[in-house]
Amino acid sequence: MKNIFIVLGIILGIAVFAAGSGLFKNSKSKEITKEKENQNIMDNKNVREIYFAGGCFWGTEHFFQQIRGVVGTEVGYANGNTQNPTYEEVVSHTTGFAETVKVKYDPEQVDLKLLIDLYFKTIDPTTLDKQGNDRGNQYRTGIYFSNKEDETVVKNEVSKLAKNYSQPVVVETVALKNFYKAEDYHQDYLDKNPGGYCHIEPGLFEIAKNANPLPKAKYEKQDKNALKEKLTAEQYNVTQENGTERPFQNEYWNETREGIYVDITTGEPLFISTDKFESGCGWPSFSKPITKKLIDEKMDKTAGMIRVEVRSKTGDAHLGHVFTDGPTDKGGLRYCINSASLKFVPKAEMEKKGYGDYIPLLDKK
Repeated sequence: MKNIFIVLGIILGIAVFAAGSGLFKNSKSKEITKEKENQNIMDNKNVREIYFAGGCFWGTEHFFQQIRGVVGTEVGYANGNTQNPTYEEVVSHTTGFAETVKVKYDPEQVDLKLLIDLYFKTIDPTTLDKQGNDRGNQYRTGIYFSNKEDETVVKNEVSKLAKNYSQPVVVETVALKNFYKAEDYHQDYLDKNPGGYCHIEPGLFEIAKNANPLPKAKYEKQDKNALKEKLTAEQYNVTQENGTERPFQNEYWNETREGIYVDITTGEPLFISTDKFESGCGWPSFSKPITKKLIDEKMDKTAGMIRVEVRSKTGDAHLGHVFTDGPTDKGGLRYCINSASLKFVPKAEMEKKGYGDYIPLLDKK
């Protein structure tokens, strides 16, 4: 079945490339951004790999690409009995290779058990050499491990999932013997050919996208010893000793980018850029916090003045003061906040740093 679609897919891919549509450019830009983020993860973390054979590798690769924590994929041919096979040799049923996807993943973001569970949703594990409309030993199912430590996890998970089926499960669970990268036109096939053949139900791609969401952040007050290690001297002085930084000589007084301002001690969101305004005072000024539930306001009679101090509720960090000389069209308040008590997260980084739920607040009113 897939042979018919290869020629059509290549022609369609060339046509899309030649057209150079805006949609293609946007998609390409997103791909490049994602590739850079994933490369950073692979450069800096203990990335692991596992190999999944699940029928036609076009759909299997696209499925795993949707899962948060998967940082790289490559389609190829695994566990055969020759060297450097071509696609034509694999489909001849004489080489013993299975169409397979190499999955690189960050174990700090996604668990191997979850990957296996999701993989089972894309296959019929009880059919031998057959998935969807495809027939042949190259379409057999299997999970191949290159790390001996993964063997127990793979076999235990498959054994556990097998109890959900009345027929015997025929998914191979063996060590990776060999793997050869498939031809370039097979790589990222469904990204390049969105209407291309796929044996996986489209709704499963959405399930994959939502299967491993970012964990809800838990914000907790830290003890002063931990904060001394984490913060600069000025940040500690401002947040823990009610200090005040110099006006016009602090990090965010003239920051104009879109984004969110969070408590430097806990990471909890406090202010949004759409509520920031230029007051001329030399410190970041906001018309309001994201919600009053995030802050405490206390009477402050120090320095020979009567003012209203603003503190973060969870972190109990000194932030600054609130005054009644703010713009009337924004409510008349001016939250005058020390930069040293805040960390600014630009809009472009909010999603990956766990603040994606706050992006709608940046919409201009």
